[in-house]
Amino acid sequence: MNNSALIPNHKEYKDSGVEWLGEIPADWNLTRLKNTVHGYVNGLWGNDPNGSDELVVVRVADFDDIRLDISDQKLTYRSIPEKDRQGRLLNKGDLLIEKSGGGDKTLVGRVVLFDKNYPAVTSNFVAKMTPKNWVDSLYLKYVFFTLYSRGVNYASIKQTTGIQNLDTRSYLKEFFCIPEKYIQIDIANFLSKKTTQIDEAIAIKEQEINLLRERKQIIIQQAVTQGLDPNVPLKDSRVDWIGKIPEHWEVRRSKFLFTQRKERAWKDDVQLSATQAYGVIPQEQYEELTGKRVVKIQFHLDKRKHVEKDDFVISMRSFQGGLERAWAQGCIRSSYVVLKALEEIDPTFYGYLLKLPSYIAALQQTASFIRDGQDLNFDNFSQVDLFIPPIREQREIANYVSSFMTSSDEGIELLLAQIEKLKEYKTTLINSAVTGKIKITPEMAEQ
Repeated sequence: MNNSALIPNHKEYKDSGVEWLGEIPADWNLTRLKNTVHGYVNGLWGNDPNGSDELVVVRVADFDDIRLDISDQKLTYRSIPEKDRQGRLLNKGDLLIEKSGGGDKTLVGRVVLFDKNYPAVTSNFVAKMTPKNWVDSLYLKYVFFTLYSRGVNYASIKQTTGIQNLDTRSYLKEFFCIPEKYIQIDIANFLSKKTTQIDEAIAIKEQEINLLRERKQIIIQQAVTQGLDPNVPLKDSRVDWIGKIPEHWEVRRSKFLFTQRKERAWKDDVQLSATQAYGVIPQEQYEELTGKRVVKIQFHLDKRKHVEKDDFVISMRSFQGGLERAWAQGCIRSSYVVLKALEEIDPTFYGYLLKLPSYIAALQQTASFIRDGQDLNFDNFSQVDLFIPPIREQREIANYVSSFMTSSDEGIELLLAQIEKLKEYKTTLINSAVTGKIKITPEMAEQ
């Protein structure tokens, strides 16, 4: 995919005078962004639909960050009076700029192309920019992508109470290099074709990842619920979520396999965090793994519950992601339920079992209603029966699943790394083309 070494350079360059832009082709013009568009027009949210003057209102949520255009999947219709439409109606080829929003990992200031034929306006968090006649809108879309990827918008961002606001007037004072329009069109056509090819390659790899994850879940479910011997006789467990299991396995009420650990925190207990991704681990370890800060309790530590390594914890997220295995001794918040085994078990085996989607679904059915963050208790847990293979089989299954997961995860990580490389190549290709670091010929645009 990376054949940029075969792409020619321009014969002569000049200093742009813009530090991040560097040298640009000698025959390209340096201009402010405001000179490429007819200003900007802020949008509006309108009123609830009334059945008479409804119109599509394009939101930031409709931005397609891959194709750099608008997604039609979940269009929003609002009541927009005729007087409020004047000057705001979008035309095919307009650019839409995010002026409010952003997040922890994304800055405000994304720009996409409106390439639709239906009437629409932008929401109050989005402004429209109509390119001037001497500028190709598709080319300008890639220009703004480059500016965003290089963080040029950062200097024009103001943040208050968690929301980022883009000073659009200030941002459009930034400089960029623009060639003649016929060159813009060649560059835009070239990039449109090449980025589509890259996006298709990424989509294929993402599909492969999804298939690997589906296969991983099927293999784990089969190994945990039916063992490793495909020829073993099966019996009906008489438990809906379990189905058929090897006939020598035992089905038991969960409260006769696990009981609550109700000890208060020990004096030397470290504070633990119950997480879906890592299980129950020390808060300091969680901070190291995620880069996030955790608010540590300074008072009433004696009210927390003691946890032993290989216990299981029912947390506020267990309703969605199953029970969490404790990987260290420590203490957990008092509202959580701590489970300890009443007999010898393999904690790795039950770690997989208690996070099976079928088990989680059965756990959800024990509650009278469903909502995010619902607290489950020991009574909910006790209503879902469990099965017990012989301890030797528990260990064999746990080892098999762990080995399989390692192999599967390595394959997924490899594909994710390849996707990241493709995304980097896409960004580099766009940046190089619109800044003139590489020369795009008419022949290349037609290929």
